[in-house]
Amino acid sequence: MSEHIYRQQFEEIIRNNEWFMSILRDVRLCNPPDWYVGAGVIRNIVWDYLHGLVEDNYNSRDVDVAFFDPSNLTPERDAEVQQQLSALRHDVPWEATNQAAVHLWYESVFGYSVPPLESTESAIRTWPETATSIGVKLLANDSLNIYVPFGLEDLMTMKLRRNRTRISLELYRKRIAEKQPAQRWPRLQIIDEYN
Repeated sequence: MSEHIYRQQFEEIIRNNEWFMSILRDVRLCNPPDWYVGAGVIRNIVWDYLHGLVEDNYNSRDVDVAFFDPSNLTPERDAEVQQQLSALRHDVPWEATNQAAVHLWYESVFGYSVPPLESTESAIRTWPETATSIGVKLLANDSLNIYVPFGLEDLMTMKLRRNRTRISLELYRKRIAEKQPAQRWPRLQIIDEYN
C-alpha cells in the first residue's frame, strides 16, 4: 500500500476520534511555540482502532505535547505550558516538554548525552520507535499538519520497530519488556534486529 493511502487512512482515524480532535483544539488554543501532539497517544488511538478497541481513548498514560522554545530552557517553562493546558482540560494527563531543553536533562534520565535539538520536528525524528515518531497539529484552518519522518507504514501495519537515530537496542528491548505492548495489541509485529 502506498504512503498516500496510509495517510488518508490515518487522517480518517484521527478526524473520527472526537476526543483526540478536542485535544488538538485545546493545544491550538494554548499555542505553545512550534507545537505538536505526538508519540504514544497517537499510536494508542491507531492501534486500538485497528484492533477494534474503540473506547474513549482516556486510557493513554499521557498526552505528549512537544514544543520548542529556546528563549526559556528552564523546567518552569514546561510546567507553565502544562498548567495552561490543564486549565483548559484538567481531565487530560498532559505532558508538555520543551524540546529545546531536552539535551540539558537527557543524560540524567537515560544515561548518555545528546546534542541540542533544532526544532520540534528534529525532536520527533529521535523518538524511540518509528511508529511513535509522529506529530500532529491542528492548523487555524482546521487542516492537520502531520509530521512523520519515517512514514506511516509501521504505524498503520502495526509494526513496532526501533528508531535507530537515538535509541539503543538494549533500551528498545527494555521498553518492550516493561510495556508489554503485545498484550494490548495481539496482532502487533515486534521487529527485533536479531530475529
